[in-house]
Amino acid sequence: MSAVETTPAARKTALYASHRESKAKMVEFNGWEMPVEYSGIIAEHLAVRNAVGIFDVSHMGDICLAGTEALTAVQHISMNDASRLSLGQAQYSALLYPQGTFVDDVVVHRLGSEEYLLVINAGTREKDFNWVRDNTREFDCRVENLSDRFTQIAIQGPKAASLLQKLTDTDLATLKFYWFRRARLCGLDDILIARTGYTGEDGFEIYIPSDEGVSRRVWNDLFAAGRDAGAIPCGLGARNTLRLEARLPLYGHEISDTINVWEASLDRFCKLEKEEFIGREALARAKEAPLRRKLVGIEMKERGIARDGYKVWSQEGREIGWITSGSYAPFLRKNIALAYVPPEFSAPGRELSVEIREQYVGARVVPTPFYQRPRKT
Repeated sequence: MSAVETTPAARKTALYASHRESKAKMVEFNGWEMPVEYSGIIAEHLAVRNAVGIFDVSHMGDICLAGTEALTAVQHISMNDASRLSLGQAQYSALLYPQGTFVDDVVVHRLGSEEYLLVINAGTREKDFNWVRDNTREFDCRVENLSDRFTQIAIQGPKAASLLQKLTDTDLATLKFYWFRRARLCGLDDILIARTGYTGEDGFEIYIPSDEGVSRRVWNDLFAAGRDAGAIPCGLGARNTLRLEARLPLYGHEISDTINVWEASLDRFCKLEKEEFIGREALARAKEAPLRRKLVGIEMKERGIARDGYKVWSQEGREIGWITSGSYAPFLRKNIALAYVPPEFSAPGRELSVEIREQYVGARVVPTPFYQRPRKT
């Protein structure tokens, strides 16, 4: 008799019961049961653009590197230059394979003089940890998976700072974008507050103990503090449309183990001037060679949404690329997408077609990001 194969049960965050009580629509996402929407993706998207939305992002992973050679280890495994980080500063970066393609994109935080925190994607948590551990064995550095220690909550939108300020004793006006600090929050000491996010808006991500009672209390405190600002809970659906409007990449879509840094147009975060890092030699060679494909923004001219994986065609009837992410953009009120196409088809204004259910629907290349938040004057 053969063994019966069972599918592992989806994991639940410490806020699962809160999501159920709020009547969230739950879905399985990368092994987690997560809220995809509460009041509707469009309403949640617009709340973040115009006021403030609150997300449970506890499915994200956290890896700590600590020791006398922690910086050397981080420099070896990541493409950005972590030596530029001051204490309390963060940077966008990526872990790369030797061929210059993506293990994952990450946010590197400098916690201490010899301690760094990598925040990684939910769908690659175990893979990333194993890769980091295996590629830092030669350094005097402890690698620890802290992913289950935190409930991570994102507070995003133009009213995020005023909401969070009611709950903390630190002056958030002095916390710059991509900086963080530890402070008292909701009566809890030593809580990491980072001015980061994945929506294209100002906002914060907070890291609190993963205890269910503590997590629920902080979650409720956030909504109580944000009642006058119109704060609402937001799910993965709005998180995806928000990041698409802001042209923020998603692993498995815009970046993957088959896409390199230059193709993904993430070269501003890749520091070839560093002495050494995994993937550097391949990227240096690729930089001197003609680019095979390029990530571009597309706006639909005709009715239809370009979904992930749909084929992109030239006006001459040649298949030239594919859609990596596509959706209706609630704030912009148009259908947009990201796609890989050959460089000769990448100029803004270039006319293309997207194959949607065997129909060729008109589209054009447009500048990205599709949306940028207004600068403060």
